[in-house]
Amino acid sequence: MIRAPRAVPAWLAHPFRWQRLPVPWAAVARGALCAGPLLGAGIATGHPAPGVLTGLGSMLAGVNDRPGTRRTGIVHIGLPALASGLGMLMGASLQTVGAGWWVVPALFAVGFVSGAGSVAGPVRSNAGMQMLATTVLGAGMPLPGAPWAKALYVLAGCLWLLLLRLVVRSPRPTGGALSGERAAVATVFDALSGALAAAGGPGAEAARRRLTAALDRADEALRLRRLTGRLLRRTAGTQELLLTERFAAATALCEASVALLWEARPLPARVAESPRRFADALRTGQPPGRLSAPETSTPARGAFDQALLDAAVAFARREPSPTQGAAEQHPVPVAREALRALGGRSRPGRGLFGPAGRDYGLRVAVCIAASAAVALLLRADHWYWLPATATFLVKPDLGPLFSRTVNRFAGTLAGVLVFAGAGELLTGSWWPALVAGAGGALLPFAVRHFALQTVAITLMVLSFVYVGGAREAATERIVDTSIACAIVLVVGHLPRLADPRRRVGQRVTSALRATERFLRHVLEAEPGADTTERRALRRAAYRALGEARAAAETAAAELLAARDRNPDWLTVVSAAERIVDAATACAVRLDHGAHRPSIEEAERLCRALAAMADALEDPRRRRDAPVPDGDLRPVPDCATLTDVAAELEHIRGYAGTG
Repeated sequence: MIRAPRAVPAWLAHPFRWQRLPVPWAAVARGALCAGPLLGAGIATGHPAPGVLTGLGSMLAGVNDRPGTRRTGIVHIGLPALASGLGMLMGASLQTVGAGWWVVPALFAVGFVSGAGSVAGPVRSNAGMQMLATTVLGAGMPLPGAPWAKALYVLAGCLWLLLLRLVVRSPRPTGGALSGERAAVATVFDALSGALAAAGGPGAEAARRRLTAALDRADEALRLRRLTGRLLRRTAGTQELLLTERFAAATALCEASVALLWEARPLPARVAESPRRFADALRTGQPPGRLSAPETSTPARGAFDQALLDAAVAFARREPSPTQGAAEQHPVPVAREALRALGGRSRPGRGLFGPAGRDYGLRVAVCIAASAAVALLLRADHWYWLPATATFLVKPDLGPLFSRTVNRFAGTLAGVLVFAGAGELLTGSWWPALVAGAGGALLPFAVRHFALQTVAITLMVLSFVYVGGAREAATERIVDTSIACAIVLVVGHLPRLADPRRRVGQRVTSALRATERFLRHVLEAEPGADTTERRALRRAAYRALGEARAAAETAAAELLAARDRNPDWLTVVSAAERIVDAATACAVRLDHGAHRPSIEEAERLCRALAAMADALEDPRRRRDAPVPDGDLRPVPDCATLTDVAAELEHIRGYAGTG
């Protein structure tokens, strides 16, 4: 990711950040075959309204067309598609009553549900945003047809993109039906190789985060595979069980590698090369070949070489182990796994009516209601422009507010100019379909920057409304976008709705509690105990820390970050990440005979971490009963736990502020 110089304030630098991502050519081809051809079919058959609605559905589905397996694609596209259809049904039903001020409270209610759902995870957050957008468009766009027919047309457009995703794909690697899951697990080995190569260098921390993200994606892909099989009552096959074993070997190898990474010393190139051989073996179906020679210079290196040997055994196996088959006979309940597969987290405070959900919901609802009221005052015929624009700006989990408004206005202006230029150069009734096709092809590439994504969406939306009869919509869109940006900036920075303590603090608190659970398990587990639970707790801690870091980075780049009244969330998260790394390194060393701390020492560290989570969760507790000044002295004969104590002191410096 390209970043502006550090001297520039974060809120001002963020609009210029550009993600460096590979070009998803298969998704580009799917985008070109979606909105444009569907709109063109409506024009050619003399039924523009169905073409507009199916094109709109395919555009919304294209926003969620991201890299991943077929099953993750079905979840990430399918759930928002159902929400889009529901939104169109509600909006079109509202339109049958006629435009009026009663639309404002109706959109307030839908906006609250949409915003509050953001706390449940990214997939359901996208679903809520698209439900709100289609509700606004359905209530305001003057298209003929019954509400149920409009909803079905939107769903048809989404299903068309899903069908294309199954047909138009990147070249399938070796692996047959499991090719996507194999690729996801192979990416874990690649990321591990990169992290080992970066050990001891300036890019080590970023490489470790990439490894964590790769583990999350592979875990999601395999969970969805298992969930699909259970829903269809299909028994897992040999190859699926073997792949699950190899992912478990990758997880164990990553855990052992953390101890090496914690030592922060550069490693020989042959050490980093071994995981890459496993990645190549997954992609090609060939044996991994020669691995690095073992050595036992340190406990961390010995643990790594043992995990490397276990991984080689897992790759050499042609039949699943009996323990793997037994695990499949006692699966996690389908309902719970479905919740996790849809991006949900069963944590306190993350519900629809929890503190964060209420704040999210109120922020979105007030912005949408204010935008709709202003739009009705300005122009009752095209009032839907303004609240529809606000819908894509106000969601607090999608990025800093100032950055999104700046990029939204710049992207809208550029899209309007390009559309106007195309209208001057092209003739006939078919040219909007060509512009919509170009926007659809640009959309997968445009995920690297919000302004570019806005250009693509603006081109497609202007094409839809032009075919729908609003020939002068381009100029209105610039005016309405400007007003929507102003409303969102004002409402989004109201003290009650913009307080990051609820939005960020609850995620940081959840991450600290997950860290404390992992640390406690490491220190209290019996010698020689099964490591399955430990690895699950470590993955949960890293996942919670990843969510907390994303929220903290967004809050740090806000225009009004309120740093004088809130902790430095990024510092707290970074310290917690180092605690998890240190605890992992400690676990590896304990497995190899290192000194085990006493029960009193273990309880002292865990109690201190829990107290800091309590202090961050409740501001009154921080003020009335600050973090105890308990002794966080180094732990004798255990260097990594001494590091844990040092990081706890670091966190206490922020958690204990008034």
